Amino acid sequence: MSRTHHPFLKLSVFLLVVATLFVVYLDARITATFSDKMWELPARVYARPLELFIGAPLSADDLAYELEVLGYRSVSVPSNPGQVTRYRDRFDIFTRGFVFPGEREPARRVRVEISGRRVSALSAGGDNIDLMRLDPVHIGGIYPQHGEDRVLVRLEDLPKTVQGGLLAVEDQDFYQHVGFSVTGIARAAISNLRSGQVVSGGSTISQQLIKNYYLTPERTIVRKVIELVMAVLLELHYEKEQILESYINEVYLGQQGRRAIHGFALAARHYFDRPLEQLELHQQALLIGMIKGPSYYNPERNPERAMQRRNLVLDVMLEEGVVSAEQATAAQAMPLGVHRQLRIRDAFPAFLDLVRRQLRRDYREEDLSTQGLSIFTSFDPILQRKLEHSTSAVMNQLDAKGALQSATVVTRFDTGEVAALLGGRKARLAGFNRALDARRPAGSLLKPAIYLAALEMPRRYTLATPLSDAPLTVNQRGAPAWTPQNFDRQSHGAVLLYRALAQSYNLASARLGMDLGVDTVADMLTRLGIEEGVARVPSLLLGAGDYSPMDMAAMYQSIAVGGFRMPLRSIRDIVDVHGEPLKRYPLNYDRTASLQSVHLLQYALRAVMREGTGRGAYKYLGQNFAVAGKTGTTNDGRDSWFAGFTGDLLAVTWIGRDDNGATRLTGATGALKVWAHFMSRASRQPLAYRMPDGIAPHWIDEQNGDLTAEGCPHARMLPFIVGSEPRSRTNCARKPPAEGKSLGLRRWFESLFGGDD
Repeated sequence: MSRTHHPFLKLSVFLLVVATLFVVYLDARITATFSDKMWELPARVYARPLELFIGAPLSADDLAYELEVLGYRSVSVPSNPGQVTRYRDRFDIFTRGFVFPGEREPARRVRVEISGRRVSALSAGGDNIDLMRLDPVHIGGIYPQHGEDRVLVRLEDLPKTVQGGLLAVEDQDFYQHVGFSVTGIARAAISNLRSGQVVSGGSTISQQLIKNYYLTPERTIVRKVIELVMAVLLELHYEKEQILESYINEVYLGQQGRRAIHGFALAARHYFDRPLEQLELHQQALLIGMIKGPSYYNPERNPERAMQRRNLVLDVMLEEGVVSAEQATAAQAMPLGVHRQLRIRDAFPAFLDLVRRQLRRDYREEDLSTQGLSIFTSFDPILQRKLEHSTSAVMNQLDAKGALQSATVVTRFDTGEVAALLGGRKARLAGFNRALDARRPAGSLLKPAIYLAALEMPRRYTLATPLSDAPLTVNQRGAPAWTPQNFDRQSHGAVLLYRALAQSYNLASARLGMDLGVDTVADMLTRLGIEEGVARVPSLLLGAGDYSPMDMAAMYQSIAVGGFRMPLRSIRDIVDVHGEPLKRYPLNYDRTASLQSVHLLQYALRAVMREGTGRGAYKYLGQNFAVAGKTGTTNDGRDSWFAGFTGDLLAVTWIGRDDNGATRLTGATGALKVWAHFMSRASRQPLAYRMPDGIAPHWIDEQNGDLTAEGCPHARMLPFIVGSEPRSRTNCARKPPAEGKSLGLRRWFESLFGGDD
C-alpha cells in the first residue's frame, strides 16, 4: 500500500511545488506591471494652432471649419469657453485658452471679422489684438512605443449610470467576490435562458481585465484556469475601485482600421464625438452592450442588432434599479445617436503615421517613454480638407470605379514642414500609407536633377545650350541595349536646354545625362535629398528606381528653397507633462547646390508650366499666378506624377494602381489635375522672381541660342550666370517688339526681370 502511495505522493508534492512557483510567477507579473498598465498615458498629438492677425489669409468658411473641428458649439451669445456665434463674416468666439510651449494663450471673448478672404479686424473687450492663437486641434494620441491610443478617465468622473449599468450587466457581485463568482456564473446562465439570448457572461470584471491585460483570446481550459488564478491574485493586491477604473479604461470596444478602440472615454469620442461625461443614457447603454461583441454589435455596421442589445441592457439596468422605468422607456425610444460627421481625432492616419516615424528618427527612445507627452505638429486641418476635396473631385472624374489610388504630400515652401498628407484615396482609412511607402519609378520627375547637374557647369551648359534630341542607343554590359523614346515617338532635332526640360524630351535628357555620367546624376539626387532607391543604370535618367511621394517632396523642397537640403518634418515641439521641451537630434540644413544654378533650374520649371507639359495647370490657376513644377509619367502609364511649388506651398501628387497596372494617364492628364485643383484653392502666394547676385539676363535667339537683341526674330530673354552667356551673336540689331500670338508669352518672360515681384 505504501509503495503504491509513495510515487503518487512524490508526484503530488512535485505538482504542488510547480503550481506554487507558477502562482508566485503570476503574482510577480501582476504586481510588477499592473500599476504601469493602469495609467499608461499616450502622447497627445496636436495640429498647428491657427494664428489670427490683421491681414492673415483666411476665409470665413475656413475659420468656421477650424472651429467645427475644434468642437466649438454655436450659440446665440457665447458665454463660456468653447462657444461661438457667427454673423456671416463676423465671429464672436469665447476661446478656450491653451498652454503652448513657453507661452499661455488666455481664454477670452474675441471678435474676428473677415473681408476679402483676410482677417480685417481682431479685438477683445473693445481693444484691438495684434496676434492670437486658437487652441490647437487634438488630432490623435500615440503611444510612441507601440502606437495605440487611450483617453483615460478617473472613476470619480464616471457617470453613475455607466458604473451602475456596467456592474448590472457584467458583474453584479463585483463588490462581494474575490475575483470569480459562482453565483455570477449561475445568474448569467439563468438570465440568458430567460431572454432567449446571451445577455451577460459568467466572467467577472477582474477576469476580463486579466484577459485583456495579460492573456490571449484563445478559449482553452488552461487559459481559463490561469485567468481565474490571476484574477484572485489581482484582488489580493488592489482595491476594487482600482480594478474597476482600470477595466473602464481598458475594455475593448471596437476597431477603426488598425487602431483599436479601448476604454469608455475613447469609445465615447469615437462613436458619439462627445466626452464620456456628456453621453446620454441611451448612448451609455449602447457602449455597455457592445462589450459582449464590439464587432457583432457595431452600431454603424449592424444598427438593428446594436439597438436590440442596447434595449436589453436598459432592461437589465431597470431590473437592477440603476434607472427608473421612465428613464428606461425614454432611452429605448431614442435612436442610436451615433455621430456620423467628421471625427477629427485620429481621422488622419497617414499623417499620424509620419509623426510616429519621425519620432523615432529625431528623438531618443528613452525620452519617448516619458508619460503624458504633448506633440505639437505642423498639420493644417484646413489645408488637409482642401487636399481631400480636390483629390476626391478629380479622382471621381478620372476613375469613377475606384480602381486608381492617389497620394499627396504638401509642405510649407519656406520651412519644409509637412502641412497635409494623403496616404490613399480614402483619407480616413488606416492601412498602407502610399505617401510614405508606395515606392515606384518617378519618370520625368527625376529630370531636374540632370539639368541641375549640367547647370552647375556654366562653361559647358546654360539654359540656351542646344541639345540633340536625336535617337539614342546605349549598350549595357550583361543587359539589353537601352533605347529610350520620346512620348510622341518623334525626335525634335536641336533644342535649347531649357526647352528640352519644359517639353520633357526624353532623348535630349538621356543624351545630356549620358554626357554628364549616370553617377553624376545619381549623386545629384542624393544631394537633393533622395537617400534610397536610386538605380545607377542609364534608365535612371528617365526615372528608373523606387521612390515614394515623400522622397520626391524632399527633392523638390531642396529645389524650391534654392539648393538647401531641407529634411521634411512634421513635429515642431514636444513637451513633457510639466511643459519641459524634449531635446531632439538636430536636423542638418546644408547647401548642396549653388543658388545661381538652382535659380536657372527654377526658371526652366516655370517654363514647364507656362509653355511645356505643365501648362494645363492654368485651366485651374489664374493666368498671372506664377508656379513651377514638373510632370512625370512611367512606362505604359503605370504612374502619373506631378511635383510643383508656389510662393507658399509645395506639393507632390502620385496616381497609380496598387497592382502596378496601367492607368492610361500621363502626369499632365492625372496627377497635375489634382495638384492644380488643390493649389487653386489652397495657395495664396504666387512664386516670386528674385534674381540672385551673379545672374544677368540676356536676349537670345530661341532657334539657335545665340545672343540677339530685343525685338529681333525669335528673341527671348533668359537668365545666365555672369560670364556664361553665349559668345556668338546674330546679325539682328534692336527692333520693336513683334506683334502676334507670342507677344503675351514674351511679355511674361520679360516681366520677370522687371523687379523683385
